[in-house]
Amino acid sequence: MDSAYLWLKAAHIFSVIAWMAAFLYLPRLMVYHADAAVGSNTSETFKVMERRLLRGIMTPSMIATWIFGIAIATMGGFWSSGWLHAKLALVLGLSAMHGICVGWVRAFAEDRNTHTSRFYRMVNEIPAVALVFILLLVVLKPF
Repeated sequence: MDSAYLWLKAAHIFSVIAWMAAFLYLPRLMVYHADAAVGSNTSETFKVMERRLLRGIMTPSMIATWIFGIAIATMGGFWSSGWLHAKLALVLGLSAMHGICVGWVRAFAEDRNTHTSRFYRMVNEIPAVALVFILLLVVLKPF
């Protein structure tokens, strides 16, 4: 196997781990932020944490995940594989959810959140479920 391919694969795995870690943490911050009083020190602290997590880790790692993933699919000749199409559908869904999270962070920053902590608890499970299916597709390549 080509050395460049292995380096790309390692970089892809690293960026996916960083993206998923942030994806699991950001909605958890929102769970607690939703219960914090608007304008409180706690609420203001959550705003900073959410913004830094989103801008410093989550968005850059999503971009890196896409770049390295596309490179791997191209080098490996996987574009015609059914499992990759299914994986891409899930990753597109996660990318859309990422965009939705950007909107939620903005709403919190502007003190106009309308969701409950229970809502964010439920949303927090979506990336984990998607990740399970993505891993099964990548490892098992069922079709």
